[in-house]
Amino acid sequence: MPCTPVHIRIYATGGTIDKIYFDRKNDYHIGAPGVIDLLEEAGVTFTYDVVSLIRKDSLDLTDADRQLIRATILADPHQHIVITHGTDTMIATAGALRDIPAKTIVLTGAMQPARFKSSDAEFNIGFAAAAVQLLPPGVYLAMNGHVFTPEQVRKNVEKNRFEEAPSQ
Repeated sequence: MPCTPVHIRIYATGGTIDKIYFDRKNDYHIGAPGVIDLLEEAGVTFTYDVVSLIRKDSLDLTDADRQLIRATILADPHQHIVITHGTDTMIATAGALRDIPAKTIVLTGAMQPARFKSSDAEFNIGFAAAAVQLLPPGVYLAMNGHVFTPEQVRKNVEKNRFEEAPSQ
């Protein structure tokens, strides 16, 4: 079944995926969006552009930041949106976006910075890019080879992965 080509707008908001570590100080800062280099290296053929919206660790994101993300996506004419985001508060941001109509929005991130050889960033970004093209409108998280909705996911810190949340 052929897919209709789409343009993917990618918003980078910081988080581990964009972190740059300084070994001597055991410190980090949020650098340029790691997704740019990963997509260039992968030689993808879909059309996309990357907008660096916020450069923060997700633990530092505020309600005002989430409102900025929401307002920006509401005003964006694109229907296919990927957001790179820190994993600690990704679910909260997804929840703030869930009633945006007529757009497919997929949040993804990484447990290790994209610049690390052992990072899951490359896989998660590729997975999110595929998911945003195939899923119906709504808000989703694409992590660890699974697609979740904000209501059905939790981050399992001990196992370092996202998984389906237990039913309540």
